[in-house]
Amino acid sequence: MPPERRRRLVTVTPASTVVERVAVLLSAGVVPASAWRHIAESEPPGPVREVTFAVATEAVTGMPISEALAAALGGRPFARAPDGPRHELDWRQVACAWFVAERSGAPLADCLRTFVAGLRAAEAARRDVEVALSGPRSTGRIVLALPPVGLLFSMGMGFDTAGVLVGTPVGWGCLAVGAGLVALARAWNARLVRGATPEGPVPGLRLELLAVAVSGGASWDSGLALVRSALEMLPSADADGSGVAAEDGAERDCLEVLDLSRRAGAPAGELLRATARERRLRSAADSQSAAARLGSTLMLPLGLCVLPAFLVVAVVPLVVSLVSSTTASW
Repeated sequence: MPPERRRRLVTVTPASTVVERVAVLLSAGVVPASAWRHIAESEPPGPVREVTFAVATEAVTGMPISEALAAALGGRPFARAPDGPRHELDWRQVACAWFVAERSGAPLADCLRTFVAGLRAAEAARRDVEVALSGPRSTGRIVLALPPVGLLFSMGMGFDTAGVLVGTPVGWGCLAVGAGLVALARAWNARLVRGATPEGPVPGLRLELLAVAVSGGASWDSGLALVRSALEMLPSADADGSGVAAEDGAERDCLEVLDLSRRAGAPAGELLRATARERRLRSAADSQSAAARLGSTLMLPLGLCVLPAFLVVAVVPLVVSLVSSTTASW
């Protein structure tokens, strides 16, 4: 089996699973550098093993874990892994959480466990959406096969549709138009599926990071500044959404929760985590609704692109062949 094929078949351990194991080892009294080394030794060959070994090696020299993790991810170890961008983003979020915990003095094991809960909730939402999308995706693939199937069917009936397509100006025009319509349908389908697939960081990430900061005793202002610094470890497009509006909304959520905590005298950390859970539930519901709507929106490429391509590639050459054979018989 070629190396590239073997690489695609490698199962990548989710970041949440690895980090939860690290949290268990830390709770048992294992120092962070040794915890990462033990995790690396238990991982099968692959990008996760590379990342954890790199973190363990740098941590022994005294480098902070968050910096070691960011440096390991800088080499893009997940570039060839299945769903690599998502795995890399999850690991960068782990680096953000570790960064905040290190600098705020928060208990690492407890903070990692609560952060892992957010990662697992986001993973569960993605899996639910993937299941919901499997039917529409299969429908899209089957529909895109209509033009070539129609062509083969007309050839099986004894008509020289292939000769018309490759040997006449009318056929060349039909091929060009049909190929263009199929390409447009494929691109349209892919865009619709991408729009229904959840992307970006864990919903409520800023709230979770601020909860980590305040649990370590950081003041609200310093906690907010620490979270802003941590989010710089993410790609700019994923800092906490996909634009300035999303960034402003996340900051506003934090300020509203902190204001509620001040007025009510309630623990800010618990309120922040409760709001983050609510954001995740809302995001999961929105993603599932988008996946449910995809079954009907995929009919647009079918009606506007695929069916006309079927007519152009299969029906028009058939008519031309039929007319030509009838004229020749006269």
